Amino acid sequence: MAIKKYAFVVKSLPYKLEGSRLAMTHAISSQTVEIYLEDGENVEPVICFIGDGVLNCVKGHQAMKHYGVTSLEQHIKNALLLDLKVLICKEDVDKFGISESALIMDAEDIGGETKAQVVPYSEIQKAMDAADHLLFN
Repeated sequence: MAIKKYAFVVKSLPYKLEGSRLAMTHAISSQTVEIYLEDGENVEPVICFIGDGVLNCVKGHQAMKHYGVTSLEQHIKNALLLDLKVLICKEDVDKFGISESALIMDAEDIGGETKAQVVPYSEIQKAMDAADHLLFN
């Protein structure tokens, strides 16, 4: 079976930019490409949050209240619901002083079973190195 690996790396802030939202949308929509693939082919996406991008993973954003747009919290939960691999950079979480309990780590409230992982940057680098295609924003 041929598997194409896609890595979506989010390093931009959650508000006032479309980069984070577009990366999440592309990662989620990558699951719909199976209708265009040959038998035995598949897509395996991973979403990596690094640098300022880890701030996208903080629970309780009020984007609608402040900016009139939906937050990425639901996007992250939808990705987890679809069993996408979500990696959050441990060094950046520590740099910002964010506790794991403050992060969106699961989508249990909507039936998801997959959990996000807080990992060292070296694990994220491995995911990027293994990717056939890389979207970096």
